[in-house]
Amino acid sequence: MELSGKSVVVTGGNSGIGAAIVRSLAAAGAAVVIDYVAHPEDTADLVKEVTAGGGRAIGVEADASTTAGIDKLIQTAVDEFGRLDAYVNNAGVEKRHSLLEVDEKTFHEVMTINLKSAVFGTQRAAQRFIAQGGGGVVVNVSSVHEDWPMPGNLSYCVSKGGMRMLTRTAGVELGPQGVRVVSVAPGAVNTPINAATMKDDSLRQRLENSIPLREVAEPSQIGDVVAFVVSDAAKYMTATTVFVDGGIMHGSVGL
Repeated sequence: MELSGKSVVVTGGNSGIGAAIVRSLAAAGAAVVIDYVAHPEDTADLVKEVTAGGGRAIGVEADASTTAGIDKLIQTAVDEFGRLDAYVNNAGVEKRHSLLEVDEKTFHEVMTINLKSAVFGTQRAAQRFIAQGGGGVVVNVSSVHEDWPMPGNLSYCVSKGGMRMLTRTAGVELGPQGVRVVSVAPGAVNTPINAATMKDDSLRQRLENSIPLREVAEPSQIGDVVAFVVSDAAKYMTATTVFVDGGIMHGSVGL
């Protein structure tokens, strides 16, 4: 994958899958704007890691669920790196409640961070791509749960289902302008959100047995797929989802 000269924004980019995406993009030659809302020290460490390896990155504190925050991220990319070539909607939160349990505040929070941020991130990025010319790419980091129900996790599933239709609708709308929109949907990934499961041998074995490839993904495996989608190697892909799940959607009844 060759991303030299490309400028990319990654929301929620200082930890977990987001940090892995930053590393993969930078390794392929992209200059990366790393969005964060907490743990500035982690962002600073990631920037140092990227630059020590010869890459380019800058951390920006911004709330990607607001248009002001999104505009700040995009303007930083333009100011620091000259243009914007790709925007990765990765920021997200998961709070597990069933339909009968979920309260309005929790539902609103999940939808705002997961879906609203992606809608307006896609909008603002597309506007920039069209204004500067040359096309561009939006990558929405979704989940197998955009398509696969998970009882007890209603808000998250609804937000990712919305992201699925955002990708399809925006991809169709923006295709004539040379703007691609693609979702990357991970299954089980070895991130802090799954730390308890990964540390418990019994729970980990149960999870791995539900995955046809019999292993949980590492964040780098998701990051590499995102880098591929951003690259010209994927230039005929849009309005679709790439599932990176080890086959779990077809090999298990649910998590």
